[in-house]
Amino acid sequence: MTRDLLQFGAYAVILVALAWPLGLYLARVYEGERTWLDPVLRPVEQSLYRLAGKAAAQDQHWTRYALAVLTFNLAGWLLLYAILRLQNILPWNPQDIAPMSPDLAFNTAVSFVTNTNWQAYGGETQLSYLSQMVGLTVQNFMSAATGMAATVAVIRGFAARNARAIGNFWVDMTRSVLYVLLPLSILIAFLLVWQGVPQTLDPSVQATTVEGATQVIVRGPVASQIAIKQIGTNGGGFFNVNSAHPFENPTQISNLIELVSILLIPAAFCFLFGRMVRDQRQGIAIFAAMGLLFLAGLAVMYGAEIQGNPLLHALPIDQAAGNMEGKEVRFGTALSALWAEATTAASNGSVNAMLDSFTPLSGLALFLNIQVGEVIFGGVGAGLYGMLLFVVLTVFLAGLMVGRTPEYLGKKVEAREVKLAVLAFLSMPVGVLVFGAVAATVPSALAAVQDRGPHGLSEILYAYSSATGNNGSAFAGFGASLPFHTTLTGIAMLLGRYAFIVPMLAIAGSLGAKTPTPASSGTFPTHGPLFVILLMIVVLILGGLTFFPALALGPIAEEVSMLSGQTF
Repeated sequence: MTRDLLQFGAYAVILVALAWPLGLYLARVYEGERTWLDPVLRPVEQSLYRLAGKAAAQDQHWTRYALAVLTFNLAGWLLLYAILRLQNILPWNPQDIAPMSPDLAFNTAVSFVTNTNWQAYGGETQLSYLSQMVGLTVQNFMSAATGMAATVAVIRGFAARNARAIGNFWVDMTRSVLYVLLPLSILIAFLLVWQGVPQTLDPSVQATTVEGATQVIVRGPVASQIAIKQIGTNGGGFFNVNSAHPFENPTQISNLIELVSILLIPAAFCFLFGRMVRDQRQGIAIFAAMGLLFLAGLAVMYGAEIQGNPLLHALPIDQAAGNMEGKEVRFGTALSALWAEATTAASNGSVNAMLDSFTPLSGLALFLNIQVGEVIFGGVGAGLYGMLLFVVLTVFLAGLMVGRTPEYLGKKVEAREVKLAVLAFLSMPVGVLVFGAVAATVPSALAAVQDRGPHGLSEILYAYSSATGNNGSAFAGFGASLPFHTTLTGIAMLLGRYAFIVPMLAIAGSLGAKTPTPASSGTFPTHGPLFVILLMIVVLILGGLTFFPALALGPIAEEVSMLSGQTF
């Protein structure tokens, strides 16, 4: 246990040490200040603006910003859908892989455009190299850049004074790719190649096993896709078993590199927020709330996994190693739990162990990480604007408790902002509870469920939680490739992405037009420990009140059954 705690501590130190300076660098990028990459990238950036013409020349009202987001993402979806449907006649298909079916192509295209990367397909068997690189990898960049741009626009609205504009989407997206995602992805790809991750356009090779059988070893441009999938919190793996595959994640060093990559930009955005609103204490308060919620989830998950299944305690190996079902020996219980916590807290969705094999209590922690809205760091950018939604609700509730008009950063939070925040919040319960209820009652959809009892319900709930939360991970026993689920989860992904972004941009536009008022003795401080605790309570209570009845029938019932010795 001491070794495990040291690993957790080292990870936290490395993450904070890298996230703080990256956050300050991000602020310089989005505020148009000079950076050390300017001599190389500024000419490229200006050339792109000249090609764009007037589109990149002026700031946008929140309605135009939102329209640009939706238009750009629609174009990306159409392009990716076409690539997936036509991959059999397009180049870079040495395995002669067939085109995707219409429903699966719809689901996959939506998945990558919304930064979900839900995988209802087998990457190494159903996608050509062109589809992996030009299709999925490009959308890994674009979807991550969309979330980052939208969040920067939201921050501008919170920080602005009497402003009608919240920035320019095309400029924010271009800078996200050029100055942040591309350099970090290149660096991470080189590090992964150093650790043994393949990067080649050569086809699969055949090998003869010790028993004399023939085995097909799939390879390809793996390192480049893994780099952007992690740094962009996308999560879609080159291989079907994701980062549990030894070609995606061969060593403990590669595991650490990928783990840091998952949370690096989401953590850095907290410090970016503090810099852009000119009060770093606000960013630190949000980072503290996220960090404490993250540690609480990790403690629950690690404790549950190291304890294992009490029904197997008679076996010495389980007493020594905890629950090792579905885990890679090279990572063990601790690093598997850390990865699962990071990937569900960060809306990343990649796995280095099979979540379907985790204990029910760990499954409950996974559920909560997603169902609270992916705000515990969350996706690149998306986690921060999700947490800012809870900040709006928290200051509103605090105002009610002290009998004052709620304020945040000197701005009055009024009925319009609260209504928009509630509207955005409702996207999760609709996608999870309504769509999940439909999936649980349609006979053809139930064929996707592998297990009986509470765990079978958990498989359905987790699938629609992951889709609506734009996470992308899954309980592996769930048959996600059925046309019913590829269609409905695709709709859930769209709901969870754009029904959240548009109201948050509207809140930013509304707050940006307001005049800040000076703080007074009655102003509720939003940078101290009391606010951090209150923010965490609001996040947990809203998530608990909304989803507790469903969770009581799934992972909670399964945990109680396991402790009582009942199996299904």
